[in-house]
Amino acid sequence: MGCASSRPKRYSVKGKCKSKSKRKSLIPEVAVFVPALRVPLPVDLIHALRGLVSRDVLDKLSTLRGRLIQLSAEDDLLNVSRISQIRQALEEYLPVLLGLTNKEKGLDALVQFKWKNLEDDEEFSVACAWYEVLSVVHAMAMLSLLEANSMLLPRETSDGSERKVSEDSKKDVVDLLIKASGCLEYCVHHILVQIPIQVRKNLPSNLQQGTLEAICIQTLGQGVEMQLGLASESDKATLSVKRRLACELVAYFSQAHYILSGCDTSDSYGKKLLSLIKWKFLEAKAAAYYYHGLVVDKGNEPSCHISAVCCLCTADDLLNESKRVCLSFCLATPVTRVPAPWGVMKHLHKKIPDVAYKRSQMYAYLFEQDKNATLQSLPDLPEFQLSLRPEPYELPNADHLWESEDCGPQIQSLKDHLEDEDEHES
Repeated sequence: MGCASSRPKRYSVKGKCKSKSKRKSLIPEVAVFVPALRVPLPVDLIHALRGLVSRDVLDKLSTLRGRLIQLSAEDDLLNVSRISQIRQALEEYLPVLLGLTNKEKGLDALVQFKWKNLEDDEEFSVACAWYEVLSVVHAMAMLSLLEANSMLLPRETSDGSERKVSEDSKKDVVDLLIKASGCLEYCVHHILVQIPIQVRKNLPSNLQQGTLEAICIQTLGQGVEMQLGLASESDKATLSVKRRLACELVAYFSQAHYILSGCDTSDSYGKKLLSLIKWKFLEAKAAAYYYHGLVVDKGNEPSCHISAVCCLCTADDLLNESKRVCLSFCLATPVTRVPAPWGVMKHLHKKIPDVAYKRSQMYAYLFEQDKNATLQSLPDLPEFQLSLRPEPYELPNADHLWESEDCGPQIQSLKDHLEDEDEHES
């Protein structure tokens, strides 16, 4: 009739894969980076909460979490319809779960919640309801990134040609990215602070504050990358608009790299994320110097043309370096395919070397006239206020079933007690 006879241990980690071989990713190709996916594992809710909450609450909590485990265990997690099913299961489970976080009820440290990373099978469990909330909201963010990546990956059509991603789909991807960023921002500022400091220190690296902040900013950066891609395909977008977006992109990835550099990136996904941010930073800087060079070249002074050539040649160098880093990223564990250029880079992979060569030839006489022109320093990129912000996220209210819960010891009939024992043993 009372609570569980023994209090669960605070946290545990086990099952980390230590294979030396290159492990393939569950996500074969990356357009939008998805950090390691985490899925829930079975936990003993009945033994921990029996006699402390009503049968209705316990049944609903067990059923919804069981449904979530069942959906997450399927092999086709990359299927968009399955992503929607898991997202719905998370949204239905969260309000019931939140009742456990109420400090007045004293239930927040009774259940040893357990999740694992799909990529390396590392399990982490802790007796903290806020850890479960963190895992659920983090999973919502990862599902948005997973869906965004799935929408951008090229697929073969019936006639064998490459499927093109529509403009509306690209705008939907931007919405998914800022939604994911909003969930991650909420995790940092409103959920992590609820978790005891000692537990927080021992959380998996991908749930640590710095990593969540870096992924949040990197996700916004990929949203701006999508916007820049749309601008590059639009006849209405001016050079100034494209330059502004490219410069914003540099700022986002620079900030993400700065934050992540102060985090523990010793695990495979930390190294891969750091490599991705470096690759995207180099691409962004190449695009920014390319568009800045074209804008500067509109000036009438010889110094403008010399500066433009410096920008364009730097863009070419950065582009070549980004290709090398992209290859390193793909070969880093877990291995992913080298993606074909897409978005703005599909356009710039050809334009940057062509324009840099032609402008260098066109203005070669200026460098011959002014021998000091070759010593001219590279102009700084202009700075702009960052325009993309996370979509605000708020936790839902606790399920109405908790309104009548007093969470004191409850008398249980012999029949219910025996049924609980049968469920526990099965």
